[in-house]
Amino acid sequence: MEDKILIEKFKDYLKYQKNYADLTVKSYLSDLDHFKEFLRREQFSETLLIERERVFGYYLNSLSEFKGATIRRKLSSLKSFYRFLVKENYLDKSPVELLQPPKKAERLPNIIDEKEITAIYQSIDKSTPLGQRNYLIFDLLYSLGLRASELCDLKITNIDLARRQIIILGKGSKERIAILHDKLIAEISYYLTFTRPYLLTKSDLKTDLLIINYKGTPLTTRGLRVILNKLIKEAGEYIHLSPHMLRHSFATALLNNGADLRVVQELLGHSHLKTTQIYTHLTTEKLRQEYDKYHPRAKDEKDS
Repeated sequence: MEDKILIEKFKDYLKYQKNYADLTVKSYLSDLDHFKEFLRREQFSETLLIERERVFGYYLNSLSEFKGATIRRKLSSLKSFYRFLVKENYLDKSPVELLQPPKKAERLPNIIDEKEITAIYQSIDKSTPLGQRNYLIFDLLYSLGLRASELCDLKITNIDLARRQIIILGKGSKERIAILHDKLIAEISYYLTFTRPYLLTKSDLKTDLLIINYKGTPLTTRGLRVILNKLIKEAGEYIHLSPHMLRHSFATALLNNGADLRVVQELLGHSHLKTTQIYTHLTTEKLRQEYDKYHPRAKDEKDS
């Protein structure tokens, strides 16, 4: 069977059975194209239907110029593709299954501390419609730990103020519940009553999406980053701020204040507890700093 047909079937599998986002599917297919080009260039094969395990080892060695994360992603894409071929009976076994990616260096998430968070809240001018909207955006990101795409895709119909919750559509179209605190409920109510209707007068578009830009159309993830950069500048802070940093800060703040790790896992929408556990390294570091600072024996060692 031609590779073109196999790749198209694989694309449908990722999109409709695995429910992967369009950008994720695009990355998988791009990785397959890169591998196919390697096979042609090195004259190993004209088709992706190969069973020689050694070829994949050669390919892995050829990726030395790439960063570890990119190599792991490309290998993951190949493993998914060849598992699919086995599942659909195009191959008896996956030739890439036993191949191991380079070890991943542990990297702690970047967060911003509570003083910087407070400075940003206090610097936002809520006397204007855009200021009201920006305050709500910042509070949704920090109070709920939303990803950029989750915020921009948030629909009014998924908000239940009476039950103090929002249904979030996360990665892989998985739903999770986000809990609303009283201040956030008041902010959303005001925004829905006054701010959002005003912003919608800037265009003829009708939309169910919650967050609207200054043109009266739905806010994009790129527009969101522009807003966050503006907030940082106005707060007089000299840090790089991204939606994911606020998500990291959300998780760390919960753990620092005694939240159970599994509760944080649910609130973040992580499928595996291991993904959430990286935040315990940040809280452990805080414990270590506090111990060194306040325990008399630790202080004696530092002063000696």
